[in-house]
Amino acid sequence: MSAIITLTDQDKSTIRVAAYGAVALLASAGAPHKGVTQGSIALTSATGLVGHVLAAKSKDIKLKGKNTAELAEQVLPALSAAMSVLNGEDPAEADNFRATILVAVEATAHSGKQPTPAVTAMARKITEALGA
Repeated sequence: MSAIITLTDQDKSTIRVAAYGAVALLASAGAPHKGVTQGSIALTSATGLVGHVLAAKSKDIKLKGKNTAELAEQVLPALSAAMSVLNGEDPAEADNFRATILVAVEATAHSGKQPTPAVTAMARKITEALGA
């Protein structure tokens, strides 16, 4: 018997902003377009509760920022908040979210070329925000 996980609309929004924002941060750091596409595909391929949240049609993914620093100020805390929310509800879903983001980061950063130092640094910051 599995536990019923209840996420608020705000929780779901935070998870979506965190996930899609991570890919946007890598794009802002200079990841190639092909990599960004692969990272987005990784997010839409998620399973479990995280997969349902990321696949939902929603207009709540509002990534604000005129530059990478402003975007990071929104996304990195959202990654940590998403992990906190999911850990509180179901640690297995928190692990699922972390794994999903790490796959998306890997797909984005390593899309056939050696990642640039800026992309590598941003991937590290994303990983740290996940507590991984």
